[in-house]
Amino acid sequence: MRPADTRHRGPHPADTELFAPRWLPELRRAVAEMSWLLTRGYPPGGTLKLVGDRYAFTERQRWAVGRAACTDEQYLSRSAKQLPAADLGGRPVAIDGFNLLITLETALSGGVVLRGRDGALRDLSSIHGTYRAVQETDRAIRLAAAALRPLNPGSVRWLLDQPVSNSGRLAARLRDLGAELGLPWTAEVVMNPDTVLAATTDTVVTSDSVVLDRAGSWLNLAALALEAEPPQWLLDLGPSGIDTTAAF
Repeated sequence: MRPADTRHRGPHPADTELFAPRWLPELRRAVAEMSWLLTRGYPPGGTLKLVGDRYAFTERQRWAVGRAACTDEQYLSRSAKQLPAADLGGRPVAIDGFNLLITLETALSGGVVLRGRDGALRDLSSIHGTYRAVQETDRAIRLAAAALRPLNPGSVRWLLDQPVSNSGRLAARLRDLGAELGLPWTAEVVMNPDTVLAATTDTVVTSDSVVLDRAGSWLNLAALALEAEPPQWLLDLGPSGIDTTAAF
């Protein structure tokens, strides 16, 4: 699996304007307002439209707000279930493969990475059923391995979406690199990783809201991995977020 020589998962052409520093106070207020409304039972779709219309946000800005917001109950539950960066004591770990790798690839490519209200890191990329490795793919895998190895996990398995093209090639690359890095993890291609992750008793690695709400425990591996190579463009949309943006 050889990444294209010129391909990256960097910022959208409009992101410099859409997520410029002048927008950050309004984006953070919008996340807080949407979270407040969701907590009181308002439907997500209608709430996002209401808040987005209030601030005259573009579709991409609304998407960022929607990915960063959550109810008070979700915030408290996810916070309680998040494991610290400490010895896992041999706990098995299940990784939402595309979810983690695309976030890391985006960060390493200079794209926008969000920190939501729950502390999880999320990207604004969309693979639309097609995945292609980029120049940062191997670096992303190595960063994940370097962050995971000191935590003393038990079995580690990567789960990849079967309907997404090139998932088999990525699984093979993960197996090869795992052996090389001294982490004999497995990589499985399954029809719906979210279903498997939501039902497992393993500690999960994901930022998918549905999985986080059903998981028994989760590890914020994206954040841990990026401690070694901080994102060039991190938008912290939590209540006390401090933004760091790339200079373009």
